[in-house]
Amino acid sequence: MYTVSQASKISGVSVRTLHHYDSIGLLCPKAVTPAGYRLYDDENLARLQSILLFRELEFPLGEIKAILDNPDFDQNLALTQQIALLELKRSRLDRIIASARELLETGADSMNFTSFDHEQFEQYAQEARKKWGSTNAYREYEEKSGNLSKARHQELAQAMMDIFHRLGEIRTLPANSPQAQALIKELQGFISANHYTCTPEILLDLGQMYLCDQRMQKNIDQAGGPGTAEFTYQAIQVYCKG
Repeated sequence: MYTVSQASKISGVSVRTLHHYDSIGLLCPKAVTPAGYRLYDDENLARLQSILLFRELEFPLGEIKAILDNPDFDQNLALTQQIALLELKRSRLDRIIASARELLETGADSMNFTSFDHEQFEQYAQEARKKWGSTNAYREYEEKSGNLSKARHQELAQAMMDIFHRLGEIRTLPANSPQAQALIKELQGFISANHYTCTPEILLDLGQMYLCDQRMQKNIDQAGGPGTAEFTYQAIQVYCKG
């Protein structure tokens, strides 16, 4: 058995993140001592390894939980597909590195944007999701977004960034302020109306992603200013748990 600190050192996952995984039911410890200390076993660490592989492939926490909890989940099949996805990701990164080196050597006029293409990875990831078992939220997302034009997708993305922009404008206020809570309610309603039913559990998961996913954090902070992602996370915590 391992304490949460030992599990953190073994996996490289922070204690804070392990606590969050426990709170959302993604990775619950094998036992908890009378004093309240979490204890993890080898089975927990094996599940954590699966979680980390899915996170490397940019799967949301809620979707990972649904996949791993699915009684039809096939670990060997998942590993085979995860390896294929990781190889695609590595290939894409290799192309970007090669393009950057060429840019350094020849100048800006030779930039090749095809190296940034993410389409093949996304197509394979969609296929893998279907085999691993889709969540209700994912199926709902497919139904709502399947027939949308590229322009409509961009409009929705801009509308969400506008909410983050307005959150950024009030980020000096307390997270539990009426203004912040009203915008979080608007955010939840927007996601439910345009993507999938955003339950409090899903919203909490999204808040964690806004804070911990570097790409999402960067985009949100660009929309609202430095610290907007952190402020949004805190406001979501208040909204869902208050």
